[in-house]
Amino acid sequence: MQKMREMIDANTIVGEPIVTADGITLIPVSKVTFGFAGGGSDFSEKQDKNGFGGGTGAGVTITPVAFLIAKGEKVDIIFVTPTALTTVDRIIDSVPGVIDKVTEFMGKEKD
Repeated sequence: MQKMREMIDANTIVGEPIVTADGITLIPVSKVTFGFAGGGSDFSEKQDKNGFGGGTGAGVTITPVAFLIAKGEKVDIIFVTPTALTTVDRIIDSVPGVIDKVTEFMGKEKD
């Protein structure tokens, strides 16, 4: 459990910013999934002198999802996962673009 805690922190999900020579900042974003399993069984003492067998396991997967790209005041997102298949996934994918358009519109209204 301690090793899993070390692997899964905020820096694992939203990585350390990478600044390029031309002033672009790249921020990696990942998805972390983990699971646990366990089981056991009682045996008759004829089969096993301990009378019990069991096991446990755990697994962690860290998958790159996207990069946030910041240049000046503009921020874009580039997804590295396959195209969204469900309607909900498509809506979530379009949120950054909608926010940009609303921000752009609000800026024009002020002018």
